[in-house]
Amino acid sequence: MRPTAAPLALLCSLPLLLAPTAAAQAPKPLEAAAETITEQDVIRHIRVIADDSMLGRDTPSRGLDLTAQYVADRFKALGLTPGGENGTWFQRYPITRRHIDAEHSVVSLASGRETGRASFASAARYLQGTVPDRPVTGNVLLVGGAIGPDQAAAAVPGRVVLFLMDRARPSADQVLRAINLAGAKAVILLSDADSASFAGRLVAQTRDRTAMDIGVPRPLIVEAREAAMRGPLAVAGVKPAAVRAWGSPVVKDLLSLTATLDVKEVVTSRQTAPNTIGILPGTDPKLRNEYVLFSAHMDHIGITPGQPDSINNGADDDASGTTAVMELAEAFSRPDARPRRSLIFLTVSGEEKGLWGSRYFSEHPVVPLKDVVADINIDMIGRNWPDTIVAIGKEHSDLGATLNRVNAAHPELGMTAIDDRWPEERFYFRSDHYNFARKGVPILFFFNGVHEDYHRPSDSPDKIEPEKEARIIRLIFYLGEEIASAPERPKWKPESYKEIVEQ
Repeated sequence: MRPTAAPLALLCSLPLLLAPTAAAQAPKPLEAAAETITEQDVIRHIRVIADDSMLGRDTPSRGLDLTAQYVADRFKALGLTPGGENGTWFQRYPITRRHIDAEHSVVSLASGRETGRASFASAARYLQGTVPDRPVTGNVLLVGGAIGPDQAAAAVPGRVVLFLMDRARPSADQVLRAINLAGAKAVILLSDADSASFAGRLVAQTRDRTAMDIGVPRPLIVEAREAAMRGPLAVAGVKPAAVRAWGSPVVKDLLSLTATLDVKEVVTSRQTAPNTIGILPGTDPKLRNEYVLFSAHMDHIGITPGQPDSINNGADDDASGTTAVMELAEAFSRPDARPRRSLIFLTVSGEEKGLWGSRYFSEHPVVPLKDVVADINIDMIGRNWPDTIVAIGKEHSDLGATLNRVNAAHPELGMTAIDDRWPEERFYFRSDHYNFARKGVPILFFFNGVHEDYHRPSDSPDKIEPEKEARIIRLIFYLGEEIASAPERPKWKPESYKEIVEQ
């Protein structure tokens, strides 16, 4: 799980949902498969994954690669089909360390004979996006005022956008995100900060930043000081303060104003990191071409120097979820337990860095994402309440109703899945399932909340409650079987689809 601002208080246990005894009777083969999920197996796997020898499973690291191989060996022993590249169990994605070459990077505006230049050494800075091999140039589209995300997205594809919007407006970040997703050619944010204030923002861009190379270009977004561009802006008739304060949307072609972004960067190292993928084919000739995905992240935050115990073992975060994926693979691979749809078992890396591995998989899926009917993501399920687990995302699709029905049918598990208890923490957007949700895959996210050992060396295997985790995994097993064998695929709530899925 990616960091939160502060630890959350533990919640009191909540009462279980009860159901008639008759409803709890699962077919015998499914019961036998569920019984393979044991507390002994749970703690055995967690002790391996969260052992000191893994050195905290940072992305990238040798400990992470060893963990990926451990998962792959388990998938192989269970008879799964390799789902990675070139017949392997692994999908490796590139990671680079790089920084902006500030002395040789510049953004400029030109109108007639007037030209304004902002050097990245003094008056411009890189914010995000793909730095292209050659300069980006084009006529400017002015966007600002009180514009909304939908209006901006409709106007900007393929354009160089000059973004002049008061950043204090509540919708400013949403508008900028919409411009980014709509496929702008590049975006220039004009800043009215004074030279001293702006100079303080420049240092970070010359330091190495480590990032995953997704292989899908993103619009280059930079910020430049308005003072460096006054000449060409005046010739083009642009008054930045007035545009920012305008009470109506501003979308205006400035055919006389040309922008050029000549940005250069230096790559200092290149590495890769693994996702591990196993596939279990379904039994139905038609539905086997659809998939239910079970995901968890196998990375953690590595070593924190200067402490007597410096290795962050990440037993709950997320050796517990990685273990769940392996235990589910074992249960579903049992005779007569395979469902009608196919199953993908995915352990990703780089979650702690910014959901890297799942983002890469979502952009380079091993099966078409339109054929993935659901993602069940598991991130921290080994601690806290003995009889309760939070299932985030229940309200966004009919997976919530399916989970409620399955949960009620299995009171013998002594486990109740409840709604998100911390909506203000926005956990929905902070683990790997989000990269599938934004692509249109309905999700459920199983999560027991954080605790005093979160992202500390004290998140160790001895604090895991394996009996509790085993019951949660059995609940997820029955849920997965229900989804994977249902005649219809899960459906989004229309309002949630509009809010979450990238259009």
